[in-house]
Amino acid sequence: MGEASIGRFPDGEIRLKLNEDVRGRDVFLVQPSCPPVNENLMELLVMIDAARRASARRITAVIPYYGYARMNRKDEGRVPITAKLVANMLVTAGVNRVLTLDLHAMQIQGFFDIPVDHLFAAPFLAKAVRERGFTNLAVASPDVGSIKLARTYASLLGASLVLVDKRRWSPESTEVSFVIGDVDGRDVLMVDDIISTGGSVSAAAQALKERGARDIYVAATHAVLCGPALERLTAAPVKELFVTDSIPLMKLGEPLAGRFQVVSVAPLLGEAIRRIHDDVSVSALFKMFA
Repeated sequence: MGEASIGRFPDGEIRLKLNEDVRGRDVFLVQPSCPPVNENLMELLVMIDAARRASARRITAVIPYYGYARMNRKDEGRVPITAKLVANMLVTAGVNRVLTLDLHAMQIQGFFDIPVDHLFAAPFLAKAVRERGFTNLAVASPDVGSIKLARTYASLLGASLVLVDKRRWSPESTEVSFVIGDVDGRDVLMVDDIISTGGSVSAAAQALKERGARDIYVAATHAVLCGPALERLTAAPVKELFVTDSIPLMKLGEPLAGRFQVVSVAPLLGEAIRRIHDDVSVSALFKMFA
């Protein structure tokens, strides 16, 4: 574990110093760009610059949660592709490699002209779900965009697949149109990569409950939980939520705290870091943790 001092100048600018020699060393900087996104991203950029100027041999940015990942295309006129901008900033700062987890869009890997190792949390979360011993489980995708992820969970758990169709009216508001698949009397696991404001999960859970689902569970890699997320999840008919520690989980009040099961992805990231350092296959991890 390397030591660094990070603080703020009186005007809010970031003050940073590496407290040990990194010359010629293989440096891994771990920083999820979670809320406050701009603050955490700027800290990472400053740290990369400090390591580069201190003559580190190779710098790998370990970004368990890649902020701005949902802004990965122009879906209307006069909007930025911020996920690409962030990639450019990281490379310009001096990073040589990126290690990340469950990108919102796979094509973000192509935004970099440096190696990107993209890991998946599904095997870890599926294992935690499997330990509950479900016998009549259906896996649901809360929207069309998550259908591929839901298919992966269904395969890992030996469960059937259900699709919840939704319309998004704004970044905070969604409406469920219909449910494709039978959930009557069955336990349902909804899966997604991110829980942000909780709108999609809450609306989908309510729709599944209205169609006869017994107990509803949620598995998601990144628990961003911003805005009205806590209020929505508290009111939603969700029995338990499985999330990872890709970002620090915010303080949860009762009874919501007791409904969260946090699954650590530290073994996955740690093994990936070791393999990158030793120049051995990282893709072998997909079989190891499946």
